Amino acid sequence: MTTAPFGPSRVRPVLGLGSLLALLLAVAVGVLVGPVGLPAGTAVRALFDWVPGIDGSGISAAHHSILFSWRLPRVVLGALVGASLAMSGAAYQGVFRNPLADPYLLGAAAGAGLGATVAIVNGARGAIGLAAFAGALFAVVVAYGLGRAAGGRSGAAIILAGVAVAAFLTATQTYLQQRNTDNLREVYVWILGRLSTNGWGDVLSLLPYAVVSGVVIFLLRRHLDVLSVGEDEAGALGMPVARVRLILVTAATLATSAAVSVSGLIGFVGIIVPHVVRLVAGSSYRVVIPLSMMFGAAFMVVTDLGARTIMSPAELPIGVVTAFLGAPFFLLVLRRSRRALE
Repeated sequence: MTTAPFGPSRVRPVLGLGSLLALLLAVAVGVLVGPVGLPAGTAVRALFDWVPGIDGSGISAAHHSILFSWRLPRVVLGALVGASLAMSGAAYQGVFRNPLADPYLLGAAAGAGLGATVAIVNGARGAIGLAAFAGALFAVVVAYGLGRAAGGRSGAAIILAGVAVAAFLTATQTYLQQRNTDNLREVYVWILGRLSTNGWGDVLSLLPYAVVSGVVIFLLRRHLDVLSVGEDEAGALGMPVARVRLILVTAATLATSAAVSVSGLIGFVGIIVPHVVRLVAGSSYRVVIPLSMMFGAAFMVVTDLGARTIMSPAELPIGVVTAFLGAPFFLLVLRRSRRALE
């Protein structure tokens, strides 16, 4: 079991404050940095335009539009997506006692990809987000149901069902892509992930799912600590293991599905962030869950900043950036966890 390098009473308040400062710094940099320079003073004055009784800041209409119609919505959307994926990854890892679990474990990515592909090839581009959400939710429901129906009392059976469902849905998506080659580019652009937004619509569509799921997972974080000792032991302590697992998986899946529906497939966030948190704060989910939310939000904002500035004026798909960071990290986690997988 991973422990923090310092005493819990000393390190947790520091990390809590550090996570808040990291998020605030990431948001500030994400808002100010871009192809068009936006001075810090200009952004601060513009924010005061929303305070009743204060005279206008006098900033130009162009700067106002850049700040409130493009950069701020994109930064907030990135923070919500990052927090959702990171806390979902931590919850899945706790529920299934698997350090390699992430939000796409039960076929959510494959279901979302299939849903988006169906919408694109049928010309329903305005329904891509809804189709991806429905596909991800459908995949996890089927995987969970098959795992339980197969007599899988443990999380291992549900994970195996998720692998099978993901393989089937991925094959179906590939078939559709080969039958509709004219739409291949658009499908791949969505699959590689993006946080482009022209307003607050995506933020408002994701916000209720992120908040509700976050509250549920946060309130049940102590149950994850009980599950970590084993399902039989947790049941002996009086915890309704199956019900708690179902609630946590549902909350994590809702958050993941909603995030995927507005951002495309962005991998590895749910692995990188919770593991980094465990390395510095210990393995208690009372700490891992809230810190994963905060650092996940900051991580996604910074990663998106890199995606839109590394090759400026061109923009890298954010999924490419997270894959560059996540693939080596995944191998490191796999090496550290080899004994648990034997």
